[in-house]
Amino acid sequence: MRIALLSDIHGNHIALDAVLADIQSQGEPDAYWVLGDLAALGGQPVDSLERVTALPNVSFVRGNTDRYVTKGDRPPPLPEEVVANPDLLPVLVEVANSFAWTQGMITASGWFDFMDKLPLEQRLTLPDGTRLLGVHASPGTDDGVGVSPDTPEEVLNEMFDSCDADLVCVGHTHWPANRQVGNVHVVNLGSVANPRIPSLEATYVLLDANESGYTITHHFVPYARDAVVQILDQVHHPAAGFIESFMRGEKIATHYGQPDC
Repeated sequence: MRIALLSDIHGNHIALDAVLADIQSQGEPDAYWVLGDLAALGGQPVDSLERVTALPNVSFVRGNTDRYVTKGDRPPPLPEEVVANPDLLPVLVEVANSFAWTQGMITASGWFDFMDKLPLEQRLTLPDGTRLLGVHASPGTDDGVGVSPDTPEEVLNEMFDSCDADLVCVGHTHWPANRQVGNVHVVNLGSVANPRIPSLEATYVLLDANESGYTITHHFVPYARDAVVQILDQVHHPAAGFIESFMRGEKIATHYGQPDC
């Protein structure tokens, strides 16, 4: 059994196409798991949804930005934070405009209901009996600090204490990781889009499993970030500057903390 796991597409079909081509070059997997953040914040939310939902035997979970689009929730800064610090007002306006833009795109194209019904988790028992759990950030939530290579042990222990799984795959922080938390193997897939690693590549995971056990392999895929920037300009994206900062490597993760989106 082979499962291709990817996360954090963020409406970037340039990166998504590169990842899917890399997966295909290694043989068609038996299934795909896509662990959230499908459409926002990028310039191609509809194209990305069309591509990823056309994959064979594909399963999804909800990410925090998927919830922001369909439920009206928003990331920081919150209105009360802007009241306390008016310098944050331009950020608040950009965030509001960006998610409104994405919501308009997916609503007009008929994808709102699909995104609104995304589940919080996926579960599967692998051939050797390993209990696999797929979530976006951590068990029971699509948001929060998530899992990074340097997340403190005490934080991870609290996250995965009652997850009822042996192997948990996550995304959210855009930072590939392999962590052992007690008896739980935790794998962060990294991200398809909006890179936060020094190579600025898209990342995904292949899970190979049989009756003897399983293996996890991280894959790193370059893509045309300049083409992403061009599309943002063409569609007049309201948060183009923020997304372009990822393409330029200005959001490389250097320490544990709250993700940008």
